[in-house]
Amino acid sequence: MTKTYDIIAFADTCVDLILRDDDVAPRFGQVEKTVAEYDLVMGGSCCIFATQAAKLGLKVVLLGTVGDDAFGELILDTLSSAGVDTRYMQVDKDLRTGLTVHLTQGDDRAMLTYPGSSKALTAADIPDDMLSQSRHLHYGSLFLQTGLLPDWIKIVRRAKGLGLTVSLDTNWDPAEAWDIDLEEALTSVDVLLPNEQEAKQLCGAASLAEAAQYLRQAVPILVVKRGVEGASAWTKGIETVGTVAEADAGGDGIGAGDSFDAGFLSGWLNGLAMPDCLSIACRCGRAVAGQVGGVKGQPRPSDLRELLMLKSDPGKRQ
Repeated sequence: MTKTYDIIAFADTCVDLILRDDDVAPRFGQVEKTVAEYDLVMGGSCCIFATQAAKLGLKVVLLGTVGDDAFGELILDTLSSAGVDTRYMQVDKDLRTGLTVHLTQGDDRAMLTYPGSSKALTAADIPDDMLSQSRHLHYGSLFLQTGLLPDWIKIVRRAKGLGLTVSLDTNWDPAEAWDIDLEEALTSVDVLLPNEQEAKQLCGAASLAEAAQYLRQAVPILVVKRGVEGASAWTKGIETVGTVAEADAGGDGIGAGDSFDAGFLSGWLNGLAMPDCLSIACRCGRAVAGQVGGVKGQPRPSDLRELLMLKSDPGKRQ
């Protein structure tokens, strides 16, 4: 059956206020410090993922809510300009759009998040007829989308029952509890996309090798992001390693993992081989890591033409 969309995702709507300097650690006691630079851009892992996937030619639809404010307008404008279908994005006059403040110095950063609209979505807002319009569900920001969290396993099961493939990037748990029924959940996941630290936390492992040994047996495809060391993928007992060149100086790394996810899935949904999927993913992650914010550096197919020939009408993987 022909689907309207390649990917549906749930929007963790927030903006990123990025403060940059050599020392951005605040001092209490009413001490005022200045910072060298700032940027205000669309944030949210799933929103960043959606813009990258759309820029790579996939038909992407987002479901979520923004507040009736300037931050909400920024998000909707950024999504639309990237080609993301926003017809199911709601504007709620009683909500404030989410905000994450990034305190960035060198190659490290700390984050303070006001969830706001990013936690507004609930399972009741996701009807089956909407899910069934897509080939694939990408579920991200698991722990921040608290309105969905109580029912998230039911949601991915519904998607699988409707014939969608499912990818999961939990992202970090701010509470550091990692209290999810992982074993039950992974029976409905086709592609698991943690970074190295998240992979270890998800299964209480002391090393990546230990985490991979467990997780690769639980899902058909495990992909672990390893920053400057590239990425590793396991499927059918075979490990594939993707390498990445060092990102351009001056970037902050925000959203690199989300664009990596979109790059990997663009290859996978096109039926490409695992090394090619990882190559696209690593190129997308590197391009974003070398810029400020999660959207600015995102590549398009023309930027990857010498690497891979992406199809203009995805559809090989049903």
